[in-house]
Amino acid sequence: MFRTALRNVLAHKARLLMTVLAVMLGVAFVSGTLVFTDTVGDAYKNKMSRSFDHTSVSVRSNAAMPEDGASEPEAVLTDGLLTKIRKLPGTESATGVVSGFTALADKQGKLVGEDWGTTGANYVPGPDGKDARYSFSTGRAPRSSGEIALDSATASRTGYRVGDTVRLSTNGPVMKPRITGVFHTDDGQVMAGGSLVLFDNATARTALDKTSEYDEITVAAAPGTSEAALKSAVEKILPKDAEAVTGRTLAAEQEEMIAEQTASMSSTLLYFAAIALFVGIFIIANTFTMLVSQRTRELALMRAVGASRRQVTRSVLVEALLVGVVAAVSGFLLGIGVAVGLRSLISTTGASLPDGPLVIAPATGLVSLIVGVVVTMLAAWLPGRRAAKVPPVAAMNSVHATPTTRSLVVRNIIGSVITALGGALVFLGASMGEDGNPVMAGGAGALLIGVIVLTPLLSRPVIAAAAPLLDRLGVPGRLARQNALRNPRRTASTAAALMIGLTLITAMTVLATSTQSALDRMAADSLKADYTVGMANYQPLAPEVGEKLAELDGVAATSPVRKAYGEADGSFSAFNGVDPKSVDRLLGPDFTSGSFAGLADKGAVIDRETADDLHLGMGDPLPVKFDDGKKDRLKVVGIYHPNDMVRGIYVATSVVTPHLEKPGDEQVLVKMEKGASEAAQTAIVNELGKNPGIQIMDKEDISNKVGEMINLMLKMLYGLLAMAVLIAVLGVVNTLAMSVFERKHEIGMLRAIGLDRAKVKQMVRLESVVISLFGALLGIGLGVFLAWAAGRSISEQVKTYAMEIPFDRIGIFLAAAAVVGVLAAVWPARRAARLNALEAIKAE
Repeated sequence: MFRTALRNVLAHKARLLMTVLAVMLGVAFVSGTLVFTDTVGDAYKNKMSRSFDHTSVSVRSNAAMPEDGASEPEAVLTDGLLTKIRKLPGTESATGVVSGFTALADKQGKLVGEDWGTTGANYVPGPDGKDARYSFSTGRAPRSSGEIALDSATASRTGYRVGDTVRLSTNGPVMKPRITGVFHTDDGQVMAGGSLVLFDNATARTALDKTSEYDEITVAAAPGTSEAALKSAVEKILPKDAEAVTGRTLAAEQEEMIAEQTASMSSTLLYFAAIALFVGIFIIANTFTMLVSQRTRELALMRAVGASRRQVTRSVLVEALLVGVVAAVSGFLLGIGVAVGLRSLISTTGASLPDGPLVIAPATGLVSLIVGVVVTMLAAWLPGRRAAKVPPVAAMNSVHATPTTRSLVVRNIIGSVITALGGALVFLGASMGEDGNPVMAGGAGALLIGVIVLTPLLSRPVIAAAAPLLDRLGVPGRLARQNALRNPRRTASTAAALMIGLTLITAMTVLATSTQSALDRMAADSLKADYTVGMANYQPLAPEVGEKLAELDGVAATSPVRKAYGEADGSFSAFNGVDPKSVDRLLGPDFTSGSFAGLADKGAVIDRETADDLHLGMGDPLPVKFDDGKKDRLKVVGIYHPNDMVRGIYVATSVVTPHLEKPGDEQVLVKMEKGASEAAQTAIVNELGKNPGIQIMDKEDISNKVGEMINLMLKMLYGLLAMAVLIAVLGVVNTLAMSVFERKHEIGMLRAIGLDRAKVKQMVRLESVVISLFGALLGIGLGVFLAWAAGRSISEQVKTYAMEIPFDRIGIFLAAAAVVGVLAAVWPARRAARLNALEAIKAE
């Protein structure tokens, strides 16, 4: 039986090619993911371990971070402590490290990097005049307040060179230092697309507001002193809110963090690899079903001469094993190229990954082999088992028998039950709100499986609906329709492969479009201000910023949003201080009762959720206690529905300011007399000294900022599902090619009675388009339904959410499915047209 299986594989090399390709692509996705994550993880580990080459012990503060408005805790990592550590026996050197937000402007005046990823730090030269943490490629380190050094990645990205003057700010006015050097760094934020600016030590401490203490003290051990011994010595002189950890511990912490990050990325990629392999199962099952049906007489003869059912099934599984091994090995090798490609692709997005050798772990090869073989054999088991059940005599007399409608009854009943169960769970989950997400996810999975099982039944009415259009195309159209319906199982499994990918793509597209529109409506409804002004790192603005903007020509109204923390009726709360005189012109929450009118008289406007939690209504007293220990008594003057733009408790700035040790504004709301415009935004930028650290956003910017992650996820989804769609295309090609071979006799007869080559090609193309559009229609319909169900959960959180179907994109998906059908039919159609009519008529 093994020799027979080997002979069959060698005899059907061309017909098995698509199966090999499908499994190979799925395995390549798996192995590529594993190689990529292993490579990136190893490179990060190597980079991070180098970062601690000169750190034997790190001293860091354990003091609790103060709430906004609370008193700053007593300094822990002081100059005095640094001096004591330097004098310890076994200490070769000790360095006080400071870092913080440093907004660097590019040559167009825009912020370099992204939000908090733009940092500044101190350069602390040792006895040799160098800081071991940084190596300069050009120029030298900064030595005075008018000098900085820039990391090489940022210098390359911005075009800055040694000698250039740049604009930057930390927590004060704009500075214009000169670049004295460009250096290399292993800093993770820089490698992720951020920027790093180095100041001399004195300037850094002043500019970054770290004059009283350091963020960290790094200690290098003298020769002959172990990390453990030095750590023990350091601990004896540390204050209670400080701790010492060894460089080895720091490296272990970094490795654990990197492992967690790469594990998350790996899980996401492997999830899509599983989808690709699941789609591949349909192709494998189709291929072996057709191969087995074409060899029915051969298998029957084997049964007649003594082969058992188990042996027949085993011979099919041996074929699958051989195919799986070839596909797995090929996929593993292709996966290495996928890993290299992923690395290059991520680099093109602006993110930078550390350099390092390609890591190909033995486990990756083993996993690839197991996945490829198991998936192939699993998909081939059912066709093999079905072939073994056919009685020898029946098989010899019914070589070309096609499955009847009656044979699908059991399948349709099972599919109907699973579909009904899945649909019920989806509806149940949708009615449960956010708590029903797990139920909805389970229902969606069951629904997808049920529809896949029911696809042969669904193919008849859907394809029949296209009959008028196909029949207008003459004989090729009618034949294409009949061929698509001839074997509903085969048509269904081919269409199902395409359906899976389009279901996920459609659902995510509808959700993303609807959510973005909801955010746009939310910004338009809740925010009357034309602009919000805040720090790019989300730290408080100096009150002077709001005062400057209030005096700017063309400004109709402004209000700071000044935040303090405390307890409202015993519950921890944040209090947003706003200007009672202008807030109603800048914010437009959806009030259920009351308004901002009573805010000036110690009034409080609270969101509906807070009101329900605290059992408060209009006019009720609201006792509060701020973090500084002082108490106050407010009165509820308004209740509104919260959203992502406006939520929490709003009070007058006069209520929160006395409880803040250092007043600062989260943001300033600005309304212009003539509305938002490029000229208005330029006026605000100029008024604030073209400070790159200050972020000015209009309503569209705010909406896009909130929806940025949604769009990024959608792009990733399109890219990752492209593999599954490609495999589905191979499935269409495979089905058509096998179908052409199976119908060789029939095509020969059609050619003999006058059907020319062009019409034969047209027949195969139309059959391909019909199957592709059938799969696309099922996928789009199912995707829209799942998006509706998921949207019910979103609408609980986003009141402005309403499902919007992007018909333009849906149209693109349908057009793409038709193109897929045409392209997939090119080779099978050409092969069918080139058949010799006389030889085909003689074929059995």
